[in-house]
Amino acid sequence: MKRLAWFVCAWLSLSAGHAHARVDRFALLIGNNLGVTGETPLRYAESDALRMYDVLLQLGDFSAQNVRLLRGEDAATARSALIALNERIRDSMPQPGDRAVLVVYYSGHADAQALHLGDSLLPLAELRQLARGSAASFRLVVLDACRSGSLTRVKGGRRVRAFEVNALAESGVPNDGTAFLTASSAREDAQESDELQSAFFTHAFVSGLYGAADGDGDGAVVLDEAYRYAYAATLRTTSRTLAGAQHPTFHYDLRGRGQLVLTQLRAHSPQRAVLDFPVGAGFLLLRGSADGPVVVELEREAQGRKLTIDPGRYFVRGRAADVLYEGYIDAQAGTLRALQLAELDRIDYARLVRKRGGARDHAHGLELGSSFRSALPNTSTPCIGGFAGYGVDWSSLGARVRFGSCVSQLQNRNLSADVVVYDLALSLYRAWDSGWFTFELGLGAGLTFSAQSFQTRGRAVDQLALAPFASLTSAAEANFAAGWYARLEASLENHWLRMVDRAGERPQARAAFALRSTLGIGKRF
Repeated sequence: MKRLAWFVCAWLSLSAGHAHARVDRFALLIGNNLGVTGETPLRYAESDALRMYDVLLQLGDFSAQNVRLLRGEDAATARSALIALNERIRDSMPQPGDRAVLVVYYSGHADAQALHLGDSLLPLAELRQLARGSAASFRLVVLDACRSGSLTRVKGGRRVRAFEVNALAESGVPNDGTAFLTASSAREDAQESDELQSAFFTHAFVSGLYGAADGDGDGAVVLDEAYRYAYAATLRTTSRTLAGAQHPTFHYDLRGRGQLVLTQLRAHSPQRAVLDFPVGAGFLLLRGSADGPVVVELEREAQGRKLTIDPGRYFVRGRAADVLYEGYIDAQAGTLRALQLAELDRIDYARLVRKRGGARDHAHGLELGSSFRSALPNTSTPCIGGFAGYGVDWSSLGARVRFGSCVSQLQNRNLSADVVVYDLALSLYRAWDSGWFTFELGLGAGLTFSAQSFQTRGRAVDQLALAPFASLTSAAEANFAAGWYARLEASLENHWLRMVDRAGERPQARAAFALRSTLGIGKRF
């Protein structure tokens, strides 16, 4: 069973009336890949809890001593940890104006009644009671688990669309409140992604907290922005999965209104790197190399284009409608870097299909060009002409059909002739991509139709001939923008001709080799 997760890291910005009050932030992060006997182990629940831990400490202004991370622990340990955290929150607020924020995040198996931490169960009703009973001013519970949406089915709770939480984004701070967020509804499975190595919703939500959700560009991500981004991204990505679309749910009960700031991007920018991504494409940022862990994803539709990340080396993969961009970048602390698409390798159409990186399973296109073929025994000069072709590329093979025509001559001591040749050929090839160039090897077969018109003092009837041929082909292709390319090809062809050497003799079959080169320009769609 694949599962999707999501989690909120939060800190509250203070209103003028509480400008000098202390706000402490506490969090309990729980991840468990194992469920009860019979449930398929998850792959990324525990690593998702670690991702949330990192975001809280890096951008959410949570101190390490106030954050507890549990991975692979049972329900009794989780229960004891939450009770101990509540006691610590109570002891941390000696002054009347002091306030606290509590965040509880769980990633793992669950059903509509309980969390499954291995073979032990933590009832949702008990979790809700422990959260509501905390002395924290604001309590936030986030569940990334199957059918966890039942937690939001309290009085007034229902599935909501992203724009329905705008009321939280007014000035001021809630005096008291509780929010419950779940990755799926009460009847849905939460899903994981092997490509992202994370749950869909957790991945989307964390990406938003890194800056993808900062739609107004003020350097802070608030709950409304993060929820809008994560809801839309989760719905969009899971709609293409076998399990189907997944709907995050949200329920809140607040007294007082205020802006819930989840991450402060500008406040931490001196110690971190800021990357500004161009519009029109979505980007995936992987740490270290193309096989490294996914750090953050920026959707093509995201309004926030600046991501605040750790300094270091990253592999960037950008995706537009039918074009892929790839390359390495170095991010330095305290710098703002505007990424330019020209810095990355552009992978057009057929390459995208070969990499299985797009929504389509094939690419196709037309090409025109010139052709040069060495002389065959029925001619004495090379055959020079042109061709038109149509090709289709799939993930592992490509096919191309071509129609061409060329003109050559036959000359000897007794006669001369103009020779017009028409050929139709089909070839299959395998392609390898490197930088801006593509290299191909292929096999082909076809037919040539030759028409000889003689000039002689005697009598010579015009000759028509049809002959098959086979070819071994190699080619180099240079890729340009918008699907345009130029292609240079060289082929070794074996033609089977029926020849008459002397008048009155019967035609004899003869095999003859020729070299053909073509230069063409084409466009894929």
